[in-house]
Amino acid sequence: MSHWRFTVTAILLAGTAIFLQGRKPVETLPPRQSLAQFPRQLGAWAGTDVTIAPDVREVLGGGDFLLRTYTDQGSSTSPDVDLFVAYIPSQREGDTLHSPKNCLPGAGWSPVESSQLSISLPGQPAFPINRYVIAKGDERQLVFYWYWAHGRAVASEYWAKFYLITDSIRLNRSDGALVRVATPLSEAESPQKAEQRLLEFTGNIVPLLDPYVPR
Repeated sequence: MSHWRFTVTAILLAGTAIFLQGRKPVETLPPRQSLAQFPRQLGAWAGTDVTIAPDVREVLGGGDFLLRTYTDQGSSTSPDVDLFVAYIPSQREGDTLHSPKNCLPGAGWSPVESSQLSISLPGQPAFPINRYVIAKGDERQLVFYWYWAHGRAVASEYWAKFYLITDSIRLNRSDGALVRVATPLSEAESPQKAEQRLLEFTGNIVPLLDPYVPR
């Protein structure tokens, strides 16, 4: 099954790259704000920027990236939440979004649980996300991630590539983003309790994404 998925992914990526490079060279690049301007205060959550290591930055390629740790100022015991957003303005020249499913094992993390979850927020249509519990030694983390482009959220990298092609035709745009939130599980904490923390945090960030990841 893993070999089949790898083959399908490789074919899809190659086909997407060939198609996008064949499109007309001048594409629409809508105005947007830099991710560095994303709010550092989200309700009770206060954010601190984290420097992305040069070798990681080189792998990510061209784009706008945000890595920030948010602390719940209303609780002295609640674990922090890490927010990572990667925005690629054009995916026609080889810069693409990297799936955490592939990157996390390279950083030493192993998946313990994996599933998809549908999130419903006030004023927003429900959307799917990937939900992972990962482990490295005695450490555990809960991770949510999804692909976000043109006001649409998808969990599947296959659907993200499909919409990349259709939006390139329909909108003459190949921009898109990956949004990832993660939190450590404290000792004896259940993934379900950590899930509530991430759901609350996700509810704070989603309504704010449009100026940074244009519709």
